[in-house]
Amino acid sequence: MNHDFPKLKNDLFLRALKGEDVERPPVWMMRQAGRYLPQYMVLRKKYTFFERVETPELACEITIQPIDELEPDAAIIFSDILTVPQALGIDVDLVKGKGPVMGNPIRTVDDAFAILAEDVPEKLSHVMDAITLTRKELNGRVPLIGFAGAPWTLFCYMVQGEGSKNFDKAKGFLFQHPDAARHVMKELTKATIDYLKAQVEAGAQVVQLFDSWSGLLSPEDFNEWAMPYLMEITKAIKDVPVILFAKGSWYALERLSYKSGATALGLDWTISPEFAREKTRNDIVLQGNFDPTRLLSPIPEIERQTKRMIDRFGTRNYIANLGHGILPHIPVDHARAFVDTVKGYEKQK
Repeated sequence: MNHDFPKLKNDLFLRALKGEDVERPPVWMMRQAGRYLPQYMVLRKKYTFFERVETPELACEITIQPIDELEPDAAIIFSDILTVPQALGIDVDLVKGKGPVMGNPIRTVDDAFAILAEDVPEKLSHVMDAITLTRKELNGRVPLIGFAGAPWTLFCYMVQGEGSKNFDKAKGFLFQHPDAARHVMKELTKATIDYLKAQVEAGAQVVQLFDSWSGLLSPEDFNEWAMPYLMEITKAIKDVPVILFAKGSWYALERLSYKSGATALGLDWTISPEFAREKTRNDIVLQGNFDPTRLLSPIPEIERQTKRMIDRFGTRNYIANLGHGILPHIPVDHARAFVDTVKGYEKQK
């Protein structure tokens, strides 16, 4: 599919991902398209969450809102990691005050073996349409990131049936029915590869894989239940950089750096820049890891902490970001202070 996209004007993010020397680190924020922005709240009152995700024009508008408002160095498509479980036949609803709830979670071995990755890009064509439209509407201002949830994280929701602090049902199923769990993981891996390849074809210039719950696994279980699938996915995506965010899996940084095939690793805020650089021997681009709650600090403190974070990571092989998604109650001025401090970094040196 040949799209005639506008020429990219700000390629700082892509240059940093190549490991080039850059004048300052690029900056964007996970979940930057959404819930802390007043413009987003207007659309939220009019449309349900999945109406916003499944209507390309709305997803495009929401993706570009923070680019207009904060001018970060990359846009991330407005979507959700639970689109893939939906394509695999799981009913997903977002319940106010509760989060995602699955109407038909995996409860038995038969449920697990019934999961088949068929025609995933076709079932999620609205995401590809949103990516193509957004890439055109961005008009080359910044690169566009596509994303997906990693198999272990999606498995957690599909078995637990809802959000959880420890995903005990999902972990229990894994240990009680390893063959059935492995089948689901393999189908999720296939689905995710097909989905991300379709996103790239639709115009995504970078993709990020979110393993939001990998930190619930022990190092040994991570090696068995997360790592092989992460490697399979990253190695299947050939044409664009892949950022891998295995939240909480600090113990796997070294392995992820050398074996995953990822271009960059996302970090949460529980890892010090020094530890991350040491474990990865400064051989891979790191992204993160400002604690999202710290954006509630007074603005001068946000500026000080952001500058300190860049001082510690260094400007090379580094992308400034949060250690997880931005919280809904962060004032826009505070989010702007974070972005502007990174953008002004070169001037302060």
